[in-house]
Amino acid sequence: MNFDTELDASGLNCPLPILRTKKAMNEMSSGQVMKVMATDPGAVKDFEAFCKQTGSALLEQAQESDRFVFFIRKQ
Repeated sequence: MNFDTELDASGLNCPLPILRTKKAMNEMSSGQVMKVMATDPGAVKDFEAFCKQTGSALLEQAQESDRFVFFIRKQ
């Protein structure tokens, strides 16, 4: 999937992956896509809730070995 920016939140525990994502998305334009990588298993539910709260679209989520990958389009 094509994306405009990437954030590696590997090794960070809740709520840091969400906080770093929110900060990075503030620098993005509406419609841009961010790829986020995280290792915290709680990130799956956290990013679903984050997207519902912010109106951003969770385009795809996957697990690659010990890492979770999310593609989020900013509203």
